[in-house]
Amino acid sequence: MFVLVVDQNRKPLNPCHPARARKFLKSGRAVVLRRYPFTIMLKDVEKKPNSVCQEYRLKLDPGSRTTGISILKDDKIIWAAELNHRGYSIKQSLESRRALRRGRRNRHTRYRQPRFNNRKRPDGWLAPSLQHRVLTTLTWVNRLRRFCPIGSISMELVRFDTQLMQNPEISGTEYQQGELAGYETREYLLEKWGRRCAYCGKEGVPLEVEHIHPKSKGGSNRVSNLTLSCVQCNQNKGNKPIEEFLNRKPDLLGSVLSVAKRPLKDAAAVNSTRWALYRVCGETGLPIETGTGGRTKFNRIRQELPKTHWLDAACVGKSTPDKLRVLIDKPLIITAKGHGTRQMCRTDKFGFPIRYVPRNKFVKGFQTGDIVKAIVTKGKKIGAYIGRVAVRTTGSFNISAANGLVQGINHKYCSRVQGKDGYQYAF
Repeated sequence: MFVLVVDQNRKPLNPCHPARARKFLKSGRAVVLRRYPFTIMLKDVEKKPNSVCQEYRLKLDPGSRTTGISILKDDKIIWAAELNHRGYSIKQSLESRRALRRGRRNRHTRYRQPRFNNRKRPDGWLAPSLQHRVLTTLTWVNRLRRFCPIGSISMELVRFDTQLMQNPEISGTEYQQGELAGYETREYLLEKWGRRCAYCGKEGVPLEVEHIHPKSKGGSNRVSNLTLSCVQCNQNKGNKPIEEFLNRKPDLLGSVLSVAKRPLKDAAAVNSTRWALYRVCGETGLPIETGTGGRTKFNRIRQELPKTHWLDAACVGKSTPDKLRVLIDKPLIITAKGHGTRQMCRTDKFGFPIRYVPRNKFVKGFQTGDIVKAIVTKGKKIGAYIGRVAVRTTGSFNISAANGLVQGINHKYCSRVQGKDGYQYAF
């Protein structure tokens, strides 16, 4: 992956090849500014008369659990990452806190009275689990802008063009007769039916779009009447009504009919966060290009690229060239871990305190969330470990390394690589 570069005033310069970055570091012309994302700072910038700082395009593929990020220069992918959100853990924490509150109220334990009359949600309000996805993605947009000269942003604004699926004439002949026709509906069905056959549950096989109620029996082409099936199930069903085809499998029949009527709730939530992300990205002042999920998949299949979040991000929008040059091997995996909690004590499942939290967050110069490197020279855990540390007052730390959690590492073997920023990194 290309190395991000800034000058002595911390203004972004053109990213460089890792070999050139090694030369700068060995010769003493540069120092390491950050380890994740790896960024160097040049001590002396040689300004040539005709040298200009190029502009790069930042591409985003927002998702419910993972957001793909790619930086492109013309037809080259020079930097990529996958940002894993913690929206579901936030939702679980809120539900647990709500259950504890209600339990205390029902037991008539001393507790503040509920307040319902003075709460008003502002316009554009999002649930905390959804707002987290927007703010985390915006954090990395701003962070990459500090280390790389980003000139424009491309993002997948909507997963599916629902108006297009209902009325194919709404977007003109480009969607009616062009190569993109059918990709919107198929991508919607893949998400809705879990990328597996609705009748036998097979995965990883070619899937065909199939009418639940046969078209020859009066069935329509609406997406509520479409499903996905493998070739064998599609041939076995033929033009039989689904009640006749699944008459010996009543449970599967009820499941298929219920899923067919159920809206894609998760996709709707993701679409709402995408619009919020579009608004906050617009506040950066950079030009924003938008695209749909169907176009992203069309661009990726046309270039014969595997399905990953960071490659999907590189294929977003009309600006995607006919042939992409992938210049990196592995993306940076960024996992949001949060900045801790304000709780003064930990509680059991009934809400009663069981232990207290130390008020001093620093132990032996380290705090939970720091990226450390531990080189253990003796004992049962001899080896080198790099990862996120969890401190203890005893000085025996836990390190979340690439090969798993390593417990009981003495602080004497640890050296800090990067300070706490609320994220865990891996490749």
